[in-house]
Amino acid sequence: MTELKTKCLIIGSGPAGYTAAIYTSRANLNPIMYEGYQPGGQLTTTTEVENFPGYPEGITGPQLMDDLRAQALRFGTDIRSGIISEVNFDVHPLEAIADDGTRIIADTVIISTGATAKYLGLPDEQEFNGRGVSACATCDGFFYRKKRVAVVGGGDTACEEALYLSNLAAEVFMIVRKDHLRASKVMQRRVLDKSNIKVLFNTNTKGLYGDEVLEGAHLIEHMGTDRQREYDLPVDGFFLAIGHQPNTEVFSRFVKLDDTGYIKTEPDTTMTNIPGVFAAGDVADHRYRQAITAAGSGCKAALDAERYITEQE
Repeated sequence: MTELKTKCLIIGSGPAGYTAAIYTSRANLNPIMYEGYQPGGQLTTTTEVENFPGYPEGITGPQLMDDLRAQALRFGTDIRSGIISEVNFDVHPLEAIADDGTRIIADTVIISTGATAKYLGLPDEQEFNGRGVSACATCDGFFYRKKRVAVVGGGDTACEEALYLSNLAAEVFMIVRKDHLRASKVMQRRVLDKSNIKVLFNTNTKGLYGDEVLEGAHLIEHMGTDRQREYDLPVDGFFLAIGHQPNTEVFSRFVKLDDTGYIKTEPDTTMTNIPGVFAAGDVADHRYRQAITAAGSGCKAALDAERYITEQE
C-alpha cells in the first residue's frame, strides 16, 4: 500500500477546495488534494457565471474551475484524481484511505466535498441541465429576466427561490405536489401575495420538453385521482428547490452533523469537533451556497489549518 504524508489533506475540490489549496500551498503546507467524483464541483455543470468577482464579462463554470485549479497547481498543490473512501479521525496524525488504496497521513484535513442538489429523477433533467434546468435561482435567475420560469418545491427554500425569481422573471409558477405549502407562514404569505407568482397545488412533473433548450414541462394535476389532468406548461427555466444532500457520509462517524447532514463548525471558524479537521464550502453551508462564499470559507479553512499546525509545533 502506498503511503503519503502531508501537513494538509484537502478532500474535495470546487471553489472551497481549490481556494484552500491555493492558501495552504502558499503557506508551505504542501497540501494533497483528492478532487472527488466531480472535479470542480457543482459549478462545472453551470454554463455562465456572472456574479463571481473579477470576471466583468462573465465566465463559464468549467473555465472558472479550471482557472482556480491551475492557480492551485501553480503554487504546488498535489492534485489527485479519485475519492477518499475511508477516514480515521480518532488518531493523530489523521488518517485517510483513497479509493486506489493509497493511505494518507495528515496533520490537518480540510473537508470540501460540497452538497449535491436533489433532483426529481427525470431523464430530461440531465438533458436540459444548464440549458433551462437549474438548482440555484441566485446563480442563474439573471438569465431569465422577463421570462417564464417554474420552481419545484413547497418549502421555505422553494418560496425563497420563487420570490427571488419574481423580481426578475415575468411569471413564476410554483409546482407543489401537495395541496398546501410546507413553508413557514410568513413565507407562504409573501408568495401568495406576490402578483406574478402562481402556485400550482396538487401538481407533479411528468417530464420536460424542448429542442436545443428547455421549452416547457409536462405536468399532471391531481395524479392518481378521478380528477387527474395532464397538460403542458411552457416555461424558459425550471428550478429545482427540493433540497440538497451534503456529501458527508464518509465522515459521519467522526464529525458532528446537523439534522440535515451538514457539518457543524465552531462559531466564526471552520473548525469541526475534531481537532485538526476543518470544513469549507457547501458541505457546511446550507444557507448561502454561492461560489464566492465557498471560496471565502476555503480561505478561512486554510488559515485555520495553518494556525492549528503552528500552535501544535
